[in-house]
Amino acid sequence: MAWHKTHKENSKDKILTSAAMLFTQGGFEQVSIDDVMKNAQLTRGAFYSHFRSKSDLYAQAIAKAAQNAQQRRPESSKADMALYAQYYLSKQHRDDDLAQGCPLAFLVSDITQQDEQVRQAYTETLQRFIAQAEQSIETREQTLQSVVMMIGGLAISRALNDTNLSNEILAACQQGVFSCSK
Repeated sequence: MAWHKTHKENSKDKILTSAAMLFTQGGFEQVSIDDVMKNAQLTRGAFYSHFRSKSDLYAQAIAKAAQNAQQRRPESSKADMALYAQYYLSKQHRDDDLAQGCPLAFLVSDITQQDEQVRQAYTETLQRFIAQAEQSIETREQTLQSVVMMIGGLAISRALNDTNLSNEILAACQQGVFSCSK
């Protein structure tokens, strides 16, 4: 019996969804192909019909994680970076959205250790984020400041074991983005 036409697409999407979640939680080195496939409830053999390597999977998973994060973006903030920053730089995004966190912040230190394909995927994801921010912020400089404050603020706040300092950083970065968005 032949597979349905969408079976291959659905399998790839399950793998990418699994990889996006696991990589944003653990990074490249801590997650194996077997981990991704087990989480996707598929066999390891299915991996090779979709991806050339673990690095290829990682690069595509970055784009998938960004797409997932974009879909969770509150509708009211689609054109307003200050409103989006309230969600992005929130305790909820830092603490509760670990399974579907933004790859720009959640993988920032992991990316520097990866090959050119992965770094290119990360760069393209950042460029899309910047393009979205430019729609609601006046200057390129303010856009870059806001984007870096959001990504860096979230990444640093996740790294700290001092909750009060972490919360202060989130609040300060929210205020910084608000100042750039006026």
